[in-house]
Amino acid sequence: MMFIDPHAHMISRTTDDYEAMAQAGIVALIEPAFWQGQPRTHVATYEDYLSAIIGFERFRASQFGICHYCTIGLNSKEANNESLAEDVMKILPRFAAKERVVAIGEIGYDEQTELEDRYFRAQLELSKDIELPVLIHTPHRDKKAGTLKSMDVSEEHGIDPSWVIVDHNNEETIDAVLDRGYWAAFSVYPSTKMGSERMVSLLQQYGGERIIVNSACDWGISEPLAVAKTAQLALQRGVDPKAIQMACYGNALAAYGKSGQINERDWLDAIPVDQNKTFEGNSILRGGREPVIEAPKVKKNANNLIIK
Repeated sequence: MMFIDPHAHMISRTTDDYEAMAQAGIVALIEPAFWQGQPRTHVATYEDYLSAIIGFERFRASQFGICHYCTIGLNSKEANNESLAEDVMKILPRFAAKERVVAIGEIGYDEQTELEDRYFRAQLELSKDIELPVLIHTPHRDKKAGTLKSMDVSEEHGIDPSWVIVDHNNEETIDAVLDRGYWAAFSVYPSTKMGSERMVSLLQQYGGERIIVNSACDWGISEPLAVAKTAQLALQRGVDPKAIQMACYGNALAAYGKSGQINERDWLDAIPVDQNKTFEGNSILRGGREPVIEAPKVKKNANNLIIK
């Protein structure tokens, strides 16, 4: 089984997580720009952060055979710091043009303030200018109203719903998101947001059409194997394997593939892992650990990605 985790904050995870994800069948992941738990106070720290998820994290993932992509954006929490937000908006176009950037995101609302609305709209316009999909963060509080507002504003700016991934959905929001033609993404957390049991129930009810499963693993208590574990549970509960493949692989590829920056051949034809490689002189190896060096691979067939 092979999966995509389209929402994983790997900058806050360890190499053990990368190793476990690769062993569980994760072939690719997307790392959205996000809030780090403590507010940034200078644009330079934002610049270094974006550089890290474009650069070093791609290298770290490659050392375990995982293709790494990212999204670029000013998150809703830090949009409330107007001076910082203004400076971040100036650097975003430069980073959004980098290789393997697949969307503008995650953007949207947190407390649904005036400043959050201003910078959400500005970033929607940026997405139009550079023709990238949009990843929307829906608020944790007053979620339904925030989700509806996010879609309303996207439509005000003329964004095609098929270019927008609305994330952190739940049972309260799924109907509205799907009915309006958006991609409905779900973050599967151990005890909050959307657990595997609830996610499987939704797959049983709705099938896999335009539904995307992700882990949203970050610096808090979260599960980097959530996509693979949800898929396994869904299989056990009798969910159609094609629906599982769509929700845990195919839909993410279709949605973010509109960027032109992610392609199935990236991992089907991937260069074998060689942990002797370094990034700016840095290796993932520590303490004399023997590097993993893979033999040349037989090219994978896309048919192998279908869960049976």
